[in-house]
Amino acid sequence: MSTTSRSADVGGGAAGAGENNRAYTVVYDGGCNVCGRLAGVLEEMDDDRVLEIIPSQHADVAARFPWIPESAYSESIQVIRRDDGRTWQGAAAIEQLLDVLPKGRLMSWIFSIPFARPVAERLYRSFAKHRHRLGCRVHGV
Repeated sequence: MSTTSRSADVGGGAAGAGENNRAYTVVYDGGCNVCGRLAGVLEEMDDDRVLEIIPSQHADVAARFPWIPESAYSESIQVIRRDDGRTWQGAAAIEQLLDVLPKGRLMSWIFSIPFARPVAERLYRSFAKHRHRLGCRVHGV
């Protein structure tokens, strides 16, 4: 599973200053059309307003989340919990989002199936690698 725990003050800085009271920050590749559509879907699913959703190109992302390498943003979505800085990426980030979004809880059970997590990570990595076929002009071959 692709999770890391880091302690960090993710509540400071100007990036999304009005949104910093949200429990999670989702950082996606803003240069990717597919990722942008996913961000829109997450926004629609976020009935409880627990997500701050920002593109990785936002000015203060690197300062707010210094433990995340810049290259990670083009490889996978990043989900950071505000209270302790715990970070999930790839399929683990999707699993975490499904757990915290009311509409996602209906689907999160799938990760309880034996071997679902490694299979989901493989599928996520394959999807990310080939997303140019789904309309991501930035990451085309």
